Amino acid sequence: CEDCGKSLVGECKLHGPLIRAKDRVIPSRARLTLPHYLTLRVLELRAGNEQILGVFAKKVIQKRTQFGPYVGQLSTKLTCYDESRLVLQVLKDGGKYFLDTPNEDCGNWMMFVRLARNQEEQTLVAYQHCGEVYFTTVKPIEPHTELKVWYAADYAKFMETSAVFIKEESDVCPLPPVAKEPIVPWICSSCGSTFAAFALLESHQCIHKDRV
Repeated sequence: CEDCGKSLVGECKLHGPLIRAKDRVIPSRARLTLPHYLTLRVLELRAGNEQILGVFAKKVIQKRTQFGPYVGQLSTKLTCYDESRLVLQVLKDGGKYFLDTPNEDCGNWMMFVRLARNQEEQTLVAYQHCGEVYFTTVKPIEPHTELKVWYAADYAKFMETSAVFIKEESDVCPLPPVAKEPIVPWICSSCGSTFAAFALLESHQCIHKDRV
């Protein structure tokens, strides 16, 4: 204690405790990369104060807006798995690698984007280009709408999964029930393949254009 000149274990009984000043909390790399027109919201708090986050629009985002590339560590084995996020892989130097994001300091904001459970809530499509993964909007996104992503048709084949997903399980942010209507497939005029969404058909048709 500088007031009484004594070295004490614990606080000074005469002059009281020290006033403790804490360092400012610095946001992680991933949070600092968030574009100004997007925001993170806490959707749920789990055990150990684990936050379930979602990315939401603060203003209208136009269709065909591209985000990326996705930042992560190349790994032959996935060390961090979250069932609410997409598993992403890329082809580099002839090898297939996971884009791993074990913590917020080795990724960017795209690691917070949750996967879409159905076509109605999908706003983004994920695809690979030149060894990088990008997300692109498949429709205009209104303010306060969460950005949710699923694989593009070609990327789904690369990931050995379906381009038309059927995941309707409960989520941390349940949606009100929506009346289901029969899905009218979109048909490719070149090869006759059918797709449940026009965005998937557009992605597929790029293959034919490239071949021509």
